[in-house]
Amino acid sequence: MVDPLEATVTSPRRDRIALATVIFVVLLAQVLLYPGIAGLVAALGASTDLDASMWFLVAEFSAFVVCASLWGAASDRAGRRTPFIAVGAAGGAAGYLVLAGLPAVVDLTFAHVLLIRVLQGAMTIAAFSLSMTMLMDLPGGHGKNMGAAGIAIGGGTATGAPLGGQLAAFDPLAPLWAAGFLLLSVVPLLGFVSDRAPAGGRRSIREVLAGLSRTPTLGLPFAFGFVDRLTAGFFALVGTFYFQEAFGIGPAQTGIVLGLFFAPFALLQYPFGILSDRIGRTLPIVVGSACYGGAILLVGLVPTLALAQAGMVLVGILGALVSPATMALVTDLAEQRERGASMAGFNIAGSLGFLTGFLLGGTVADTYGYLAAFVVVGGLEVLIAAVCLPLFLRVEIPVEGTFRPE
Repeated sequence: MVDPLEATVTSPRRDRIALATVIFVVLLAQVLLYPGIAGLVAALGASTDLDASMWFLVAEFSAFVVCASLWGAASDRAGRRTPFIAVGAAGGAAGYLVLAGLPAVVDLTFAHVLLIRVLQGAMTIAAFSLSMTMLMDLPGGHGKNMGAAGIAIGGGTATGAPLGGQLAAFDPLAPLWAAGFLLLSVVPLLGFVSDRAPAGGRRSIREVLAGLSRTPTLGLPFAFGFVDRLTAGFFALVGTFYFQEAFGIGPAQTGIVLGLFFAPFALLQYPFGILSDRIGRTLPIVVGSACYGGAILLVGLVPTLALAQAGMVLVGILGALVSPATMALVTDLAEQRERGASMAGFNIAGSLGFLTGFLLGGTVADTYGYLAAFVVVGGLEVLIAAVCLPLFLRVEIPVEGTFRPE
């Protein structure tokens, strides 16, 4: 007879919900800081707003890029993931809380703040990337599992912006306190998640990372992940300024416009992930990306706020079509014992894309205007779809990640 407790603990559905919750909280904690970033860095001792805010964000993303692959490879080698996620969540929470509490007792320079921010990012990426990897390890269909990750990412982002704005209005440091306690709250949850990581070997971390070179087809989802996150960074920075300047709206209304993207983007990822299990990855990724790029361009072309809002809804729907299928393709192509390193590579590509979205979108908009920026960013989505279509048609995607009911 099966122990009921064991059956509950090892339920893929329960594990999927728990892991999606961790991802949701990591993104929620991260985005809480964005709306009040200028006041936050000032409270932490910065002498400028824009430059300091940029470096505060860059410090975390740089740690993501450097450390994601190390955590992934370490978990692959150990054959365990939950201990690394717990350590990452606890360490990330400690980083947020130290940043919130130390200024009251110690006279920190902003350089010290950035160092703590790097350490916080180095820990947080373990909780984020390896939770996604554990979803890769679950049965039930890779599209369904990555759809759960997608809805958690979209939901955390959509919730974090308005909530962070309210907290920042109360106290510039309040988002840090909230982020720390939220991240700490998910650590006990991991005790109820079954670790399905494939048994590790005695390979070194270098050997695990080198193993990715045996699967060059992973470059396909990595490339799409880079461009998709680039568009997210573009809307986070350039889109915000564009809506306010083009249509004369304030921050509150801008938040609503951005929410018209985030709501369908979050809510539709799970069903679209299941759809990709049924029809395959090529149509959602390639055709979806081409249409997604066209929708981005449309937002930059329409003359009225109402049409721009409708365009943002369309962008959210198409983004939800592309995102879970792209993450599921990583799972389809990765070798079982190298999933941690593979998902880490995908997240590294995404983090670099997000940073590029800031830099490329901001530079083009500042030099040539907003329309040119929309053309460049939307055009990149269309271009990558056109370039990669022949490659998709030649790649054999393993069928074990699709068409599998739980």
